[in-house]
Amino acid sequence: MSVATFVAGTAPGALPGLGHMVPLLRHPTEFLASLPEHGDLVEIRLGRTRAYVPCHPELLRQVLTDDRTFDKGGTYYDKARDMAGNGVATCPHQDHRRQRRLIQPAFHRTQLERYGLVMEAEVGVLTDSWGDEPVVDAYPELYSLAARIVTRTLFGTHVDEDVVAGIRRSFEAAFSGFFRQMFMPEALRRLPLPANLRHRRALRHLRGTVERIIAEYRRSGADRGDLLSVLLAARDEGDGAGMADGEIHDQVVTVLAAGTETVAATLTWACYLLSQNPAAQRELHEEVDTVLKGGPAGWGDIPQLPYTDHVINETIRLYPPGWLFTRVTATDVELAGRHLAQGTTVVISPAPVHRHSSVFERPLEFDPGRWAEDRAAALPRGAFVGFGAGPRKCIGDGFGAAECAMALATMVSGRSIRCEPGADVRPVPLAAFYRPRHLFLRLPRR
Repeated sequence: MSVATFVAGTAPGALPGLGHMVPLLRHPTEFLASLPEHGDLVEIRLGRTRAYVPCHPELLRQVLTDDRTFDKGGTYYDKARDMAGNGVATCPHQDHRRQRRLIQPAFHRTQLERYGLVMEAEVGVLTDSWGDEPVVDAYPELYSLAARIVTRTLFGTHVDEDVVAGIRRSFEAAFSGFFRQMFMPEALRRLPLPANLRHRRALRHLRGTVERIIAEYRRSGADRGDLLSVLLAARDEGDGAGMADGEIHDQVVTVLAAGTETVAATLTWACYLLSQNPAAQRELHEEVDTVLKGGPAGWGDIPQLPYTDHVINETIRLYPPGWLFTRVTATDVELAGRHLAQGTTVVISPAPVHRHSSVFERPLEFDPGRWAEDRAAALPRGAFVGFGAGPRKCIGDGFGAAECAMALATMVSGRSIRCEPGADVRPVPLAAFYRPRHLFLRLPRR
């Protein structure tokens, strides 16, 4: 489609001083999914800031693939760097290529297979702890699982479990109020309020603990086979230089952020959707029973579980964990026929495209079958951006997808998923990643 055919529009309903913050915080997916009604590129207000949302797959692809023009920046990434540092997921374009080259070996297939052993073991510990008909608080249970997997992937068994548990607690406390910190006025953030003090203490503990672990690894000089060892051994092809301790700290925190809430949110939503769609759950049971025969899923089972992968993809399409990011134009640029001056905020959200009726047939329906090879091949470029796209596509997408598939397949191996009464699947307000407020699941043996 040529640029001339795109339509630029403006979302109605902006409030003085607040813009569209109220619907963004109360029902973000619904609001963002409604934007294509107003154009292919839609202007919204984030407070007093004008921002533009690509709602057509080609426009979204253009923004994501041209990271030199549409650089990571704005309030979102300013705050993300304050909290997580200048890691591969948060750094600007000028730092990204070098960082990605250096950490790419940590996500090589041979390393992923090694991490798969950690995933299999931790999922097994969780499911073995359940009785015949457990009732679990889904998100906290799955968050703990993801946190154990990512910390043991980072540090192997070479760091004391009490220290690792402290990292998990500090990380959760520091990042649970991400958007609250992001939108809080600077003057208010500086006040010695209890929430601010807890946030600062957690960040200090997280930074100090990770720095001590890095220093200890450096002193030992041993390759321990975990992700941190790979990061320490990484060398630039050009000058042979590795990463400084501060850079490695930022990559560790980035991996913690990317490997916990995203995985937990995806698995929680997948369980909810399966509980609401018996036919899809039956088809998943048939595949898992055939392949696993009542046992747990291992790394080698993943290629034989295509429907499981389809369930994960469809879950991310409907409920992408990363629901809102920002880019800032590094130069003047034209998008959808509209001139965007240097420094303009562009909002990246999968929802307008993932739930677009001209992109996906019956877009609000949970249909894992739409990811079968023949149907998925007919989708336009940019139709699915659950892991991003272009040079800044999530470097750990293979890690996350494999973890979700192994965990889900093992959870349903010999068990059913039922949603307990009283579920509140509205999104948690001001959370960095899209997840339901309250969901208890009953997981009886079949």
